Amino acid sequence: MKCMYCGYTESKVIDSRSTDEGRTIRRRRECMQCGKRFTTYETIETTPVLVVKNGGNRQAFDPNKIKNGIIKACEKRPVSMYKIEKLVEDIKKQIYNSLEQEITSKQIGEMVMEGLRQIDEVAYVRYASVYRSFTDISSFMSELETLMQEGKIKKTDRKDEE
Repeated sequence: MKCMYCGYTESKVIDSRSTDEGRTIRRRRECMQCGKRFTTYETIETTPVLVVKNGGNRQAFDPNKIKNGIIKACEKRPVSMYKIEKLVEDIKKQIYNSLEQEITSKQIGEMVMEGLRQIDEVAYVRYASVYRSFTDISSFMSELETLMQEGKIKKTDRKDEE
């Protein structure tokens, strides 16, 4: 590591600490020539993943976009931030562990819907309504019926009061 003061390439590590929940290591170093101290950060190098949008254009994968979409779907629902962040982290791991350099937005949307299906049915339906672009009530009802058949949404019997 090159000293930022004198440019000498030899330094010794005085202190190392884990930061950013273990994803980064902060190192305090001392230059072997001038004796001045400086800080460096060591992180894992990741290969950039590109998201292929429906129109064919590509953009860098951004987990914050997933998080914002999930937060909107879970608005006014009893879903904790912990569950939302865990879902985003799980999707992120799944994408990076695939070792693919490109992933379609459709694949990401399916991952989000599968996760929301496990967390909250209403949030799932909200997300699906935007993601699948329901054009009319029949396509929306079709999705709800599929959920009911899978047992994810329980039918409630109501007795009419006389």
